[in-house]
Amino acid sequence: MAGKDGHILIVDDDEDILVAGKLLLKRHYGTVVTCNKPEHIEELMSGQSFDAILLDMNFGPGESSGAQGFFWLARILEIDPQAVVVMITAHGGVGVAVDAMKKGATDFIAKPWQNEKLVATLSASVKLRRSRSEAEELKKTNRTLARAASPSNQPILGESAAMQDVMSMVERSAPTDANVLILGENGTGKELIARELHRKSLRADKVFMSVDLGAVTESLFESELFGHKKGAFTDARDDRIGRLQAAHGGTLFLDEVGNLPLHLQAKLLTVLEQRRVMPVGSDKSIPIDVRVISATNVPLAKLRDEETFRQDLLFRLNTVEITLPPLRVRADDVPELADYYIGLYARKYGKPSKSLSSDALTALKSYGWPGNVRALRHAVERAVILSEGDMFEAADFQLDAQPNQAGDVATVKTETFDPGTTSVADLNLERIERATIEQALKKHRYNISHAAKDLGLTRAALYRRMEKHGL
Repeated sequence: MAGKDGHILIVDDDEDILVAGKLLLKRHYGTVVTCNKPEHIEELMSGQSFDAILLDMNFGPGESSGAQGFFWLARILEIDPQAVVVMITAHGGVGVAVDAMKKGATDFIAKPWQNEKLVATLSASVKLRRSRSEAEELKKTNRTLARAASPSNQPILGESAAMQDVMSMVERSAPTDANVLILGENGTGKELIARELHRKSLRADKVFMSVDLGAVTESLFESELFGHKKGAFTDARDDRIGRLQAAHGGTLFLDEVGNLPLHLQAKLLTVLEQRRVMPVGSDKSIPIDVRVISATNVPLAKLRDEETFRQDLLFRLNTVEITLPPLRVRADDVPELADYYIGLYARKYGKPSKSLSSDALTALKSYGWPGNVRALRHAVERAVILSEGDMFEAADFQLDAQPNQAGDVATVKTETFDPGTTSVADLNLERIERATIEQALKKHRYNISHAAKDLGLTRAALYRRMEKHGL
């Protein structure tokens, strides 16, 4: 039986029907509105929402064709496409009522009706209405979440020839459903490009689902990507939808795909070939419709090594390849990037947005940037926080002397803490941790996965410590 909060509208030109219907239904629903003139339907619907509408097929003496019922049914559904309408018809008009159902009515009641049947029919109709409303709200919520999750707050900056080539590839490949493999060192903006591909694709209004394969443990790989059924393993207390199924209709971004072990590559390949996933513990596969964008910092030559990466999977992933240039080969973009981050962090920390001195600009452009744009961002953030002059000077960025690709050397060097040479008197744990992390990052050329492994940390834990120390 429906709850007392339901809203019902009865539309009939027979006052006896209206009175009988209201007396019966007000015991089951919170509000029962009656209307003897269908011309008032639009006004009534504009003021409130009805869970179900009882609508007579004929109005006026001698009418039996059902034409008026068809007209007002169409008008109601035009006002509210999710409306649930139950037609009221005489016994001889059952065929007409069935035609009304073909035109969008939910059900029909023959008069004189049986009270139990009327209540049961309306109960089912109200449940249907609420299910439709919940489904519609869920769709709206999903669209909102997709819009909120997909765009990046950071624009893609840079007018260098290398970046123009990248953006040309994005423009040409984005509107297609071709799988894209993005190659590049850590910090070059691979996820930013992936989001731009999604934003300019035909799936832009759908979800952008990002999966960091470098952070997914082998034991949870299938559960995370494919989902699982309740009871499939010890901690599977509920059914869970995997990332692939959650990305249905949208874009799936597989970050750090080059770090995936060979035996897991085989499982991913099977899913991409069949376009179906089978949750752990299930015996039924589920179709998926996703566009796959992948990214890795592993060099292409290493990906083409069959002992490292399955070539049939590589074939699936790299219909289009986009290689992001490191920051050291696009020095002309450094001033624009630095200005953007200066403005960003000045607003964040309530600091004045100062300009760069000529020495600072020269130092930034000649620096090797082993961490690429990510390293530049952290350097600018530190400078905004610590700078005390009227302009940003080279020393504010705390750059180590390091050659860039062309062999030039940055003009700035600040003292760094080296755990191998520091006096034993300095036992400050914060400085030791910062220096150790910095040393690991430099050792592995800012490859986060390798540095984290060397430090005995997860990627997420390393990122947290890098943020903590401003690295």
